[in-house]
Amino acid sequence: MRTWIANTVVAACYLLGSAATTTAHAADTYTQTRYPVVLVHGLFGFDAIGPIDYWYGIAPALRAGGATVFVSQQSAANSSEVRGEQLLAELRRLKATYGYTKFNLVGHSHGGHTIRYVASVAPDLVASATSMGSPHSGSAVADDIVAGLDGTGSTPVAAAIINAFGTIISVLSGNPGLPQNSEAAARSLTTAGSAAFTNRFPAGKPATTCGQGAASVNNVRYYSAGGTSVLTNILDPIDAALVLTSASFKGAANDGLVGRCASHWGTVLRDDYSWNHLDEVNQSFGLRGLFTSDPVAFYRTHANRLKTAGL
Repeated sequence: MRTWIANTVVAACYLLGSAATTTAHAADTYTQTRYPVVLVHGLFGFDAIGPIDYWYGIAPALRAGGATVFVSQQSAANSSEVRGEQLLAELRRLKATYGYTKFNLVGHSHGGHTIRYVASVAPDLVASATSMGSPHSGSAVADDIVAGLDGTGSTPVAAAIINAFGTIISVLSGNPGLPQNSEAAARSLTTAGSAAFTNRFPAGKPATTCGQGAASVNNVRYYSAGGTSVLTNILDPIDAALVLTSASFKGAANDGLVGRCASHWGTVLRDDYSWNHLDEVNQSFGLRGLFTSDPVAFYRTHANRLKTAGL
């Protein structure tokens, strides 16, 4: 009898252990996309500065699930086309070095324009292009800033100061040679600048002002998402600045820098997360609303979506 009980216990432990191993194995491949994921930062962004990751906690979480992830670095401030060419050169280097044939591009903010450029001029290199909080139809904040600087004749002075700031970011992130052109960046993100960009690179453009665009163009899948909250955590010092910038939207839903409908491109996954513009990349250091969705979980789920789609 004792032997039967002991054998039963051993068998049960073995089955539980096997189930745990199976679950762990499944978790280890949850984000294992066919093609590498490339994370593309926005305006004044970077890959990492010391212990500060732009995509806070996101790359490690994707890698833990089996994804191959690269965090790219473009000029902190420059036009959509210049940043796009920089990303294109980086992808070609990765292809030459490792043999990757395609990439899943994920761009935040101005990074959305950046990945759209590459997807349009080199669709053979892109499996999917996902934008998060990107001002595809322009930002009211950029409109107000450009109008204010032009109206006061202070654009050259402001540009020189901001270019210096961009250079500091690039130096600290280990890329001192990247050119900075903050005026070109600001004009790229205005309503007029974004419209001109879209006229040249329309793939994925929504059919209506706040609608969805084509899910796939030239074998590139297009996705987008965004937030509509501003002050999400009083402990986050960036939130106060976003409260000020959100005034440009005159009450319309926005994340502090980008309007709800402006974030639409391709298949709209969701446009009303309770995140502000920095929460969308899990900044600052993961501070966000107490009961809001986890940004890291969003990127893991999306990687699994890409995996399921064979991408």
